[in-house]
Amino acid sequence: MQLISQVLITNDIEGTIAALESAVTTERIVKIVEGEKAFSVDDAKLAIEKAYMASEETTIILLAAKMFTTIVQNKLLKVIEEPPPKKEFILITPAKATILPTIRSRLPIVVLNEEKTEIDLGLDLPQLNLATAYAFIQHHKRTDAKAMKHLIENISKLVLRSGQYDLDEKTLVLFSNAFIALDVGSPPQFVLTTLLLKLLARKKR
Repeated sequence: MQLISQVLITNDIEGTIAALESAVTTERIVKIVEGEKAFSVDDAKLAIEKAYMASEETTIILLAAKMFTTIVQNKLLKVIEEPPPKKEFILITPAKATILPTIRSRLPIVVLNEEKTEIDLGLDLPQLNLATAYAFIQHHKRTDAKAMKHLIENISKLVLRSGQYDLDEKTLVLFSNAFIALDVGSPPQFVLTTLLLKLLARKKR
């Protein structure tokens, strides 16, 4: 595995970090890992501080989390765009849909262990309408926040595959905002309802 600036998409964050560490020869690795949580603004500030610390050897700054919010990505943008000498940034996260176009244009995205099995949510996203959205929301009215995060992640994958939605920055932000809302305690059914209604507005006519 190459120790170069990139975004790695994987469900096995710990295993990916271990693989990167095993590839080290003379480089130094700095890790900021959030595990099940979203990467915070304070984490981003720490990453920027680490980037500007002088070092003789190349420093690989590993940033890993379940999600990188829009605010965090924009905060990291400048240092990723113009990294200090001998600094490489590797972002590790499971959801490609939440990576903003501004980051995608500056870092290559590598998908690891991508699921080959078809995801069946019981929702026909290419044919999504108010009736099918309502039925799906009712079906998941007792889904808890943790399961809802997994559901929304799968919805994002299907939206990307469908080709039926305008996939601009606004669409990607929808998924980031859904994760954030669940993290701060918003009712899962409300988050799902908001996401599906906004997706309907982004559906190609």
